[in-house]
Amino acid sequence: MIILGVDPGLTRCGVGVIEAGHSRRLSFMHVDVIRTKPNTPQDARLLTIFNGLSAKLDEFAPDVVSIERVFAQENRNTVLGTAQAAGLAMVTAAQRGIPVALHTPTEAKLAVTGNGSAGKAQVQTMVTKILGLNAIVNPPDAADALGLAICHALRPAGAIEGGEREQHLTSAQKQWADAQRRVRPGRGLRRDM
Repeated sequence: MIILGVDPGLTRCGVGVIEAGHSRRLSFMHVDVIRTKPNTPQDARLLTIFNGLSAKLDEFAPDVVSIERVFAQENRNTVLGTAQAAGLAMVTAAQRGIPVALHTPTEAKLAVTGNGSAGKAQVQTMVTKILGLNAIVNPPDAADALGLAICHALRPAGAIEGGEREQHLTSAQKQWADAQRRVRPGRGLRRDM
């Protein structure tokens, strides 16, 4: 399964691609940051992000897109730009019929480091180790994007909540999905994909 992670942002939008193989063996495929300049009109910045995300989805044809769930922050302008970039990632995936999963920053940090309040340096170090890379992944937006992809590969709840194609779930994930459906009818895997 190919997972494309997106760390949304208006100035820097991280994109990381991994492959999750048998026994959840994770392999690095690609990492990049789509950048826009703050002094550029916002519509042009959003178009740059949309075009960049479209190119990555077309190039890697992921099975799922894992996006950071946007939470309110003190800086309203920052959260608005982040939410817009996250929305673009969802729309770009939906245009191609690719399922989307949303993961909180805490979920991603917990999956990658074992600590839901880990700092950026810890995430960068663990992403590098998990994927067997020779150098620390920089900038942090790039490491966060890979972390979101890793989180999706390792955390069954995110896979289920995001509507991932059932054929890609492990046996344990399928059992978890069945248990989730019994507890919360109407939520869980979409069988129309």
